[in-house]
Amino acid sequence: MAATEVKIGELANPEQGSFKIGPFGSSLKKDELVTNGISVAGIENVLPNAFVSSFRKFITDEKFKQLSQYEIKAGDIVVTTMGTIGRAAVVPKNISKTIIDSHLFRMRIDQSKVYPVYLCYAINGYTGLKLQLEKMSRGAIMEGLNTTILKECKIPLPPIAEQERIAAICAKADRLRRTRRYAIELSDTYLRSVFLEMFGDPATNSKSLEIQSLGKHLAFMTSGSRGYAEYYSSSGDRFIRSLDVQMNHISDTDIVYVTPPDNAESKRTQVRPNDVLLTVTGSRIGRVATVPAKIGKAYVSQHVAILRLSTSLNPIFLSMFLSLKEGGQEQISRTQYGQTKPGLNFEQIQGFKIPISPLPLQEKFAQIVQKHERIRAQQREALRQAEHLFQTILHQAFRGEL
Repeated sequence: MAATEVKIGELANPEQGSFKIGPFGSSLKKDELVTNGISVAGIENVLPNAFVSSFRKFITDEKFKQLSQYEIKAGDIVVTTMGTIGRAAVVPKNISKTIIDSHLFRMRIDQSKVYPVYLCYAINGYTGLKLQLEKMSRGAIMEGLNTTILKECKIPLPPIAEQERIAAICAKADRLRRTRRYAIELSDTYLRSVFLEMFGDPATNSKSLEIQSLGKHLAFMTSGSRGYAEYYSSSGDRFIRSLDVQMNHISDTDIVYVTPPDNAESKRTQVRPNDVLLTVTGSRIGRVATVPAKIGKAYVSQHVAILRLSTSLNPIFLSMFLSLKEGGQEQISRTQYGQTKPGLNFEQIQGFKIPISPLPLQEKFAQIVQKHERIRAQQREALRQAEHLFQTILHQAFRGEL
């Protein structure tokens, strides 16, 4: 049975300033920040249901006296108002003296009414709250989270003991998915370490490899066509968008299919196994992955370039090199620096400098990656299941079915 719904604004502590957005404008200037002192929390400190107690900004004790009304205390809830808006976390018990910046919203709640962790899960995961925010803000100019509207939103509020029980179950499922994510992060670190061990640090060319332009090793290069949306279908051939190209793998989340015409343009943009795909425009520029044989017949969007290599360069080796911060990513960042519309053109891609090691060594690395990819596929499936479990628990919790 669903609990009675209560407005978030009614859960405030009676003291003045229970809801507070961090200081704006002249209240906190960049030149008033110091290297050590009173911590300043920003959006980087707030993940969904997790407060990160690692700070990059500080102010003096004197400045804190002027801004003490923006201090956060253990049990407060902080919510992001800019960037990825609406992320909420509980301030931990061991928090030192800290204020919030203008990108955060502090909620000092009455803990006799609501358990802080429960409220955080509601803000981060209750679908009904998100729908209310969308409905109430319709027609308004939303540059960030409208805190006035948030206080008017309602959430199911069972008794405190039930809130604590629900929060404990959610936290357990949350820990599971975080563990799965961490396993994948460690997995990615392993392959980077193998690459650096075999081929040295690309930033310094510590193995003294010959450096050549990528263009010397390209047999074919192109990018996708515009207008593929008209060929979208519920089944057919795979359509690879820029968001599908992740670092060193192609995502199978929210797959899109197309039924393109049988013409020269379609043939030009069709991928082959072992092609290297590189995102060349938009916010996801620079992500790279090798096309696996299992993908079947597939085409790319206009934001993705196909790099088809000659036999002198292994595609998995190239993909890993281009994905490394000290390798291709540094070159990509430098190439697009200063452009009003970030992007990579074919001439720039052909000019990428690649350390060329003996082909048998590249192939040995590729074999290691392929073996490891089977483990990563299992890890990604485990994460998908953990994410599904967490979302199911959240859905049941706020419908009174948990």
